[in-house]
Amino acid sequence: MPTSRDLLADLIAFDTTSRESNLALIDFVRAYLAGLGVDSELLFNEERTKANLYARLGPDGPGGVMLSGHSDVVPVDGQPWSVPPFRMTERDGRLYGRGTADMKGFIASVLASLPRFLEQPLRLPLHIAISYDEEVGCLGVRSLVAALEGRPDRPAICLIGEPTEMRPVLGHKGKLAMRCEVHGAACHSAYAPQGVNAIEYAARLIGRLGEIGTRLAAPERHDERFDPPYSTVQTGTISGGRALNIVPAECRFDFEVRALPSDDPQRVAEELRDYAEHELLPKMRAVREDTGIRFTPLSAYPGLLTPADSPAAELLGLLCGSQDFSTVAYGTEGGLFDQAGIATVVCGPGSMDQGHKPDEFVTLEQLGRCDAMLGRLVEWMKG
Repeated sequence: MPTSRDLLADLIAFDTTSRESNLALIDFVRAYLAGLGVDSELLFNEERTKANLYARLGPDGPGGVMLSGHSDVVPVDGQPWSVPPFRMTERDGRLYGRGTADMKGFIASVLASLPRFLEQPLRLPLHIAISYDEEVGCLGVRSLVAALEGRPDRPAICLIGEPTEMRPVLGHKGKLAMRCEVHGAACHSAYAPQGVNAIEYAARLIGRLGEIGTRLAAPERHDERFDPPYSTVQTGTISGGRALNIVPAECRFDFEVRALPSDDPQRVAEELRDYAEHELLPKMRAVREDTGIRFTPLSAYPGLLTPADSPAAELLGLLCGSQDFSTVAYGTEGGLFDQAGIATVVCGPGSMDQGHKPDEFVTLEQLGRCDAMLGRLVEWMKG
């Protein structure tokens, strides 16, 4: 049977950048599973250009462990790659290519491990999940989560193989990204009071976001398990204005909240909307009635914090040979699975220090450690 290295080379050859279809990769995985006698089902997007894949093996009934990963990768546009990004290159114990670390290395290891699971009389079912559009806001997996949530035989534990350098991870922050559009009223700058300066009102909103961020960073709100140990707010993009002698009628900015699992990022958005509605809009409409402020959600996913004394954490500690649990700064699909009643933990080969960068790589040593972890899972699950 092919090794995890062999399968990683196959997976890297598929350009599954989020703007592209992932169906060629999904078809490859589905054919590989069928060759092992494992049926799978697909959950398509509305356009049927992308799909989640779900499969299970072992005994019928609820419970068991799900191994989960996303198929999409970030773009390579404009990055100075020294190797072909969609053809795996091996050099000095490293495997280069887009997605090697984030996170096709884990998927390859899962596929390579399946014959060992199939050789055993498993006492619990093993579930396999491969999603799409994780990199653009954990969008694709939501239909899979909804399908599993309504099934009596859903898994009890999910292991997501995001790159953690094979360290056991129990949590990450949640995220809310939003766009704010301020519609003011233009006029000649010589008569500025007759207009409504959209940039200035946007600046007031951004200033309020800064005040909220300062409150969230107060020492009493810290959780030292995270880095930074508090929820953060930041404005990432802003655009507006046409010329210096025109009072700008339009301004748009995007902001995000990276929230501790104990904080609700929607409260930040609600406070900003309240400030806009009760303090800024009356002043704007006193000058021009047709002015306004609009908020549009861009993406969101919940945080994750699985208790260290839970069965899921106990299993992860056994598989990793360590209970030195930690958190990661980036997000995963784990919070969505957890909200559906599937306790979720994170561990996978590679480092996010290499993810999303040119010449992304995973080491053969990391891939081997992942293979070994899944071998321990086989031993734990067999009857």
